Amino acid sequence: MAGHTQNEITIAAPLDLVWDMTNDLERWPQLFSEYASVEILSREGKKTTFRLTMHPDDNGTVWSWVSERTPDRDTLTVKARRVETGPFAHMDIHWRYEEAPAGTRMIWTQDFAMKPDAPVDDAWMTDNINKNSKVQLDLIRNKIEKAAAGHRPAPALAD
Repeated sequence: MAGHTQNEITIAAPLDLVWDMTNDLERWPQLFSEYASVEILSREGKKTTFRLTMHPDDNGTVWSWVSERTPDRDTLTVKARRVETGPFAHMDIHWRYEEAPAGTRMIWTQDFAMKPDAPVDDAWMTDNINKNSKVQLDLIRNKIEKAAAGHRPAPALAD
């Protein structure tokens, strides 16, 4: 068995702003509530290899891993995968962006499998990722919409 999730949100902001903010890895700790730090390890062409470190969990454990991420602005997609997989046999993530009438739709798809000796199974992790993705997507939407409001030009004054 393997895990699969797909979560999406529509953000009332221009695609360029959504793309730029969600692909600015160095600022992910300000965009996501779960990440304490991001360390860029290397950049090769469009691919970035980086270490993500989370805030301590309820048990005080700090989770950290290395991932690689390759954005493709032409296709409005990002492919990512964990290099240090930890409890995952594999973790592949696909981000897709679409212009929508209300702004920009962002879709996250995660395909993964837990290792046989992992402390949780695929079903548990699927549920966990689905719950957490909704929280993170809401936070991201709110922060980007706030930034978009600050980028809007002031209304023209009548003479």
